[in-house]
Amino acid sequence: MPALVNYTGDDELYPAGSFCPNPMELGRIYAIGSNLDVYYPPPTKRPRTIFEAMEAQQYQDPAIQVLPDELLFEIFRRLPGGKERSSCACVSKRWLMLMSTICKDEIESTTSSVAETETVSSDETQDIIEDDGYLTRCLDGRKATDVRLAAIAVGTSSRGGLGKLCIRGSNPVRGVTNCGLSAVAHGCPSLRSLSLWNVSSIGDEGLAEIAKGCHMLEKLDLCQCSSISNKGLIAIAEGCPNLTTLNIESCPNIGNEGLQAIARFCSKLQSISIKDCPLVGDHGVSSVVALASNLSRVKLQTLNITDFSLAVICHYGKAITNLVLSGLKNVSERGFRVMGVAQGLQKLVSLIVSSCRGVTDTSMEAIGKGCINLKQMCLRRCCFVSDSGLVAFAKAVVCLESLQLEECNRFTQSGIIYALSNIKTKLKCLTLVKCAGVKDIDREVSMLSPCESLRTLSIQKCPGFSSASLAMIGKLCPQLKNLNLAGLYGITDAGLLPLLENCEAGLVNVNLTGCWNLTDNIVSALAKLHGGTLEVLNLDGCWKITDASLVAVANNCLVLYDLDVSKCAITDAGVAALSRANLPSLQVLSLSGCSDVSNKSVPFLTTLGQTLLGLNLQNCNSIGSSTMELLVEKLWRCDVLA
Repeated sequence: MPALVNYTGDDELYPAGSFCPNPMELGRIYAIGSNLDVYYPPPTKRPRTIFEAMEAQQYQDPAIQVLPDELLFEIFRRLPGGKERSSCACVSKRWLMLMSTICKDEIESTTSSVAETETVSSDETQDIIEDDGYLTRCLDGRKATDVRLAAIAVGTSSRGGLGKLCIRGSNPVRGVTNCGLSAVAHGCPSLRSLSLWNVSSIGDEGLAEIAKGCHMLEKLDLCQCSSISNKGLIAIAEGCPNLTTLNIESCPNIGNEGLQAIARFCSKLQSISIKDCPLVGDHGVSSVVALASNLSRVKLQTLNITDFSLAVICHYGKAITNLVLSGLKNVSERGFRVMGVAQGLQKLVSLIVSSCRGVTDTSMEAIGKGCINLKQMCLRRCCFVSDSGLVAFAKAVVCLESLQLEECNRFTQSGIIYALSNIKTKLKCLTLVKCAGVKDIDREVSMLSPCESLRTLSIQKCPGFSSASLAMIGKLCPQLKNLNLAGLYGITDAGLLPLLENCEAGLVNVNLTGCWNLTDNIVSALAKLHGGTLEVLNLDGCWKITDASLVAVANNCLVLYDLDVSKCAITDAGVAALSRANLPSLQVLSLSGCSDVSNKSVPFLTTLGQTLLGLNLQNCNSIGSSTMELLVEKLWRCDVLA
């Protein structure tokens, strides 16, 4: 059975035959005595031995191949067990495809099958129960064929069938079609999750077969399925009432009619995601939101919906906890302002808004007032929101814990600082990514209230954010534990030091990737000030960092777990310093791109490798290939990237 389930579909299947293929000839063979067989030919032919008869028949088709599919179907469905059905499916492609058309309820139970079930060992029974309905298969590219799907369906049917099937792409010559999906529907009635990505050869007929045979389906994921239309989605809605999750992306033939059917028949729907479907409009989205009372997750991206859909969401989405709105060009400020008026999103916890022109300063304030339980807010590429909208939102919001701003270029340092000082919630995480408007300014912050609750600060790739800004942020965030300044190439030791000195709680995770102006002095200060709490330190690309930093880390950072000094000026001496130190917690070390680390470091790396779980030595060109192979053999417990 495992051989059948794992069959790739690339090998040829050959029909089997018996020593005497034609059953009509069997009546002419009689046994005389115990050692002699005599062949009785027709009276018009001369006598022949049995071997001559077999030779004469070897080029004729086996009689079993002459049997019609209907008769084979009846034989196959009466086979005593799954092992026998799998063996028959291995005989030929014809038998396999015919076997895959037998539904589970069409298999006739026999006395032998019951006896076989009773004699199964306890271990096998445990495996079947554990895997029943939860077997998972994922087919990618050329492996995705109808024969492969049929083999999987037949091979897993006796173990409860598949619970999850994912098809990504299709074989360019013998791709997956409706026939393959039909085999899954017949053999895997317990299928709970189906994902079809970039499979244009599967259409409404295949999805209709799934709807007929897999009534337990809970999750359906369709991406770039151009042949599936409303007809297929309607069939799923009518046949799979247990559907809880629906994801549709880039399916040009699915529109409002299919979504309305989902809304009428799938009352258990909890999550829906629709992206880049031009036929989906207000009627489809509003029907789902209004009728699916258990809907808690909604994701709408690049759709032709208007303010009407947002009004319905804000009024009927009383169970929605996670909402993603992206690329909604036809939604105006009025649509987002309804969030503060309708008071329907009382349970909303997470809101992500990206590339929506309707998000303005006024709508930001309305969102803060209307979504009283909002804890996570993310704005991406919302170019009409300025400092005043950010400050107004910060004053209005009550429960916000995480604020993420990406490519919002109208925000300045003043707006961010005032938002931090005026926040009325327990804000724990602030993330700024590619906000080009944030630049250094001279402003006194002594009169502003610090944000005592902030634990994580991430400022990435903001070119105008330099040393002066860091000093002010440090005064406002005294309880930081996680600091990410990746890509801030403008900061220096003098700018980062005040922030480190103001972190009273002790930093745990520090990421300084790409901050190439930092030197050993700031690493030494970091190690002395926060060595007792520091667990993760990333200095990737800080090319001014030398062995002195490793010495400071080795002497002070006793609980360090992960150290990355890739592309730094590290030599064998620095590696030796690490190996001599007592760092029992160090499990991940990256020296990638450190060209000065040579064969001399191998003994030190061997010592470190006794406790390491991961070691990155990629692009360490001074270490010879033979030496690297020897090191990999010695550190067999460690995952070495060479």
